[in-house]
Amino acid sequence: MDLTDAVEALTTTVTPGRRMPGKIGMGILLICWLALGVLPFVTAVPDFRLATGKIGTSGTLTVVSCVSLGQGRYDCRGRFVPDGGGDAVMVAASPDSEVGDVTRAQLTPEGDQALPSGTKGVLRAMTLPATGLGALAFLPYVVLYVFRARRGRKTAVIAGSAVTALSLVLIVIGMVAAYS
Repeated sequence: MDLTDAVEALTTTVTPGRRMPGKIGMGILLICWLALGVLPFVTAVPDFRLATGKIGTSGTLTVVSCVSLGQGRYDCRGRFVPDGGGDAVMVAASPDSEVGDVTRAQLTPEGDQALPSGTKGVLRAMTLPATGLGALAFLPYVVLYVFRARRGRKTAVIAGSAVTALSLVLIVIGMVAAYS
């Protein structure tokens, strides 16, 4: 096999068997797709509540130690001082922290970890729902395709592309907020 054959193998189009699952199978697939897109929104609710101060204890986190676990992974610990006074508590800090970092944080109700609060915390919490939004972006097109609707498919592709782009932007913003 030479280079020409390799390129040709990559560029030839594959014609699928045009066989689709039955009605029940397709229904199950669409429900799974919908669940895949909705679950990130549901699981992010506690993170949003923590970041906005609805749950947990507000205070200041000072990172006091970070231990290398190998392969670029770290285990960081910090001292959390509640705003209302009280004793400082040693908690798990974000693994991307550095010793000496001081930040506004919210102590989880379990009391074992302090996560960023305020704008940084909300942007960080937004990453997971943005992923779910991206997963749902082309679901309307697939539903139209499954039901063999011709009208609206082009609009669904354009809207899906726009929602996917928005999702990617939100994910990047959330990741930058989480790691800065």
